[in-house]
Amino acid sequence: MLEKYLKYFSKLHSDKNRKRWSAVTCYRAPHKPFLLLSIMDLVVQGSITDNIIRPTLELLDTFNLYFSNLMPLGSRGIMSYPFYHMQSEPFWTLIPNKGFTDKPGRTISSMTKLNQIYFGVKIDEALFGLMANMNTRESLRHVLANTYFAPEIQPAVLQQGVVNLAAYQYSYELLEVTENKESYQSGIEDTEEKKKIRDQGFRKTIVKLYNHRCALCGIRMLTPEGHTVVEAAHIVPWRESHDDRPTNGMSLCRLCHWSFDEGLMSVGKAYEVLVSKRVQFENNIPAHILPLADRQIFTPEEDTFWPAQENLHVHRNRIFTK
Repeated sequence: MLEKYLKYFSKLHSDKNRKRWSAVTCYRAPHKPFLLLSIMDLVVQGSITDNIIRPTLELLDTFNLYFSNLMPLGSRGIMSYPFYHMQSEPFWTLIPNKGFTDKPGRTISSMTKLNQIYFGVKIDEALFGLMANMNTRESLRHVLANTYFAPEIQPAVLQQGVVNLAAYQYSYELLEVTENKESYQSGIEDTEEKKKIRDQGFRKTIVKLYNHRCALCGIRMLTPEGHTVVEAAHIVPWRESHDDRPTNGMSLCRLCHWSFDEGLMSVGKAYEVLVSKRVQFENNIPAHILPLADRQIFTPEEDTFWPAQENLHVHRNRIFTK
């Protein structure tokens, strides 16, 4: 059974245009391998528990991590393409939503359209069993890495799965940290891989707690492809605090993140938005920033994860410009 799916995985139908794809991906589109690797990552994490696969934001985030970390700078993957076109593979069956039928040859150019037409996909039960087994899963990973990526990048492809699992475990730990613990840190010397795990796990925790919404302005925007406008921001910078607890983080859009880090915005003792008078200096046009002053910030549902006032106090007194 394993040999059957190793053969399927080594003969995926993909774009082989040499003008679009370099030797790094063996002159082939990497979308299908990245999607299959992402699915196996979520199987390991327990987010996918059977052979029905939904095109969730979590799956999309994992797919995007493979694309952004392994492809040339500026590359952006579109997960709706492989999710739909994988139907040309014998182990992949699309499940239409009620009122829709599966019509081969459709143009599915966004996650919005994909979710509108399809509930998800059903993969072979035998394949799911192989993905759920540690030994056979590694064989499937290796055939994808070795077939569709150049030798110099193959170790990085496999290592990304290790990082994804470690980041998931770190994110889970962060949600379990009690408020009276010391700053969350391991004491082990930082490495580049550890930094990736920490950053990825912190982002996963914060963005999920705030449901992709900016704590200061309330904006929640996802592109048709599912890319989010918000980022995970530390209240007291990591370099000072070494604190990744949710109470030292907020989900912020890029403008509010920059304004917060520059001291032009902060959060008060009653969890109200503070806006510095300096936003009106230097011929600035602060647009929607000024009306945010004194409005309540958006917080996680559980107050256990709200920003800690001790951290906000540090920001108000060290970084915020009154």
